[in-house]
Amino acid sequence: MPTRLFALGFLVFCTLLTGCGGRDDPQAALEAAVQQLQDNLEAKKNNAVLEQLHPQFSAQGEFDREWAQRTMLLLFMRHKNIKVLALSKNSHLDTTYREKGHTEAQVALAGAESLIPNSARHFSVEMEWWLESGEWQLARLSWK
Repeated sequence: MPTRLFALGFLVFCTLLTGCGGRDDPQAALEAAVQQLQDNLEAKKNNAVLEQLHPQFSAQGEFDREWAQRTMLLLFMRHKNIKVLALSKNSHLDTTYREKGHTEAQVALAGAESLIPNSARHFSVEMEWWLESGEWQLARLSWK
């Protein structure tokens, strides 16, 4: 019994250390925000994605948060299942402005009515993240 208690206590301690470490490491927090965005899109969590968008969000230099919301709703209604495959991704902190981060990724976006995708597209994506109140928010998005 004492061994189980020690093991449980040790696991809780390690979890707390890992959880705190992400907050102190801006690079790790940026990578976690990128992964969270991918997870939220795949889970079709419209509001969670919108929470990750900076109030001054801009896509392709012309689209705003309302456009993002409408586009997500259309995509989510059109496809029962959404899959975001990050074929490669690289996130890094801005060397000049510590409250900015950047992510470049090769992404395949697939939509399906059941298990087999009925549409898929490949994109080269560039994201600029801004650190606001300790949270990374997506501020700029562009793709090719």
